Amino acid sequence: MSAPRGQRRVVRAWALYDWANSGFATVVLAGLFPIVFQDYWSAAAEPSVANLRLGWANGLASLVIVLIAPLAGAMADRTGRRKRALLLFAFPAAALTALFALVPAGMWWLAAGLFVLATVGFMAANLFYDSLLVAIAPRRRWHAVSGFGFGLGYLGGGLLYLGCVIAVLRPGWFGLASALDAALAAFVVTGLWWAVFSLPLAFRVPEPAGTAPRTAALPGGLRQLRSTLSHLRAHRPVWIFLLAYWLYIDGVGTTIRMAVAYGRSLGFEQNDLIVALLITQFVGFPAAIAMGALGERIGARRGILLGLGLYIGIAVWGAFIQAPWEFYTIAALVGLVQGGVQALSRSFYAGLIPPERAGEFFGFYNLLGKFAALIGPPLFGLLGVWFGDVRYSMLALIVLFMAGALLLMRVDTVEGERR
Repeated sequence: MSAPRGQRRVVRAWALYDWANSGFATVVLAGLFPIVFQDYWSAAAEPSVANLRLGWANGLASLVIVLIAPLAGAMADRTGRRKRALLLFAFPAAALTALFALVPAGMWWLAAGLFVLATVGFMAANLFYDSLLVAIAPRRRWHAVSGFGFGLGYLGGGLLYLGCVIAVLRPGWFGLASALDAALAAFVVTGLWWAVFSLPLAFRVPEPAGTAPRTAALPGGLRQLRSTLSHLRAHRPVWIFLLAYWLYIDGVGTTIRMAVAYGRSLGFEQNDLIVALLITQFVGFPAAIAMGALGERIGARRGILLGLGLYIGIAVWGAFIQAPWEFYTIAALVGLVQGGVQALSRSFYAGLIPPERAGEFFGFYNLLGKFAALIGPPLFGLLGVWFGDVRYSMLALIVLFMAGALLLMRVDTVEGERR
């Protein structure tokens, strides 16, 4: 990455936060938490009911983000405190993650409550993390830098998850009595990992300049929010992209959050699910970086559409899988496109919005992404309950990916770049 040394240092510190918070994404959102939730905290319930509970917990966390994201982003823009806001959400969420280890067996409602709070912190911090992209690198490097962040996140999250998996499979090596004890201890380690690796961002990434004192943050943020809503209505490329993103990122997010629970419901062994997630993480590391570079060559939109086409094929195949090797293959295919679709979406959107209002505009970006998650995971669970077979859950993903792709093709990037 050809850039001045100081800028490279800032970019690495920024990207290292992806390394930090991806531990939560792998161990909690995608990996061990769904298994522990179903087998320990919801052991008395049917698998479809446990899936539905987890889906509603994801949906509630997303609803909170829908309510706070745009205003929080506008306030951070005006006061120049995007980084401070990120850390204000991240550190308490990391502490709540560690508290999962103290939840007794059968208390699914308490586990779900802590999960909602920690997930709100995770998603809110990501809002401010995404918005810092426009401040830490020149526009021509946004695709590559965004891909670098996601790639580093896949590697860090994968390494942490691998360590947790080894502990679950061989608890005696770590002085633990059982696999359950190891899984609960993994939540403590994940919280510490998140907090410690957030420190480079805290100390090395500068705050973007603000435009108002702290006392004016709330009223000024409300005025700016009203102004941006008017701008969104008038700026067709932005709102068309946001609608497209709302649809397809719901499919991506639901795949991340519900894949392990889906595999468990089909009767796959815990070890099969663990291996599949590890495959996704370690394939995702180079793939996200490569997709960022590909976006610079063929354009972000084409890269996203390529990924969505593969996602549709994955969802169709996922409805019919029978054997663990199929689950592994699908995991590898998801790893090829998951980080790339996320990274290119972030940098594509950054090219459509005013940089001075990045926090606020990324508030809407995260709002629609999380509002989609308000629908996706519960719908994924409901389809399995309604039809009496969890395989029908794949229908939700297919529709979301197709609708999102069709809308994305209608975004006028030339008009968007004029602003």
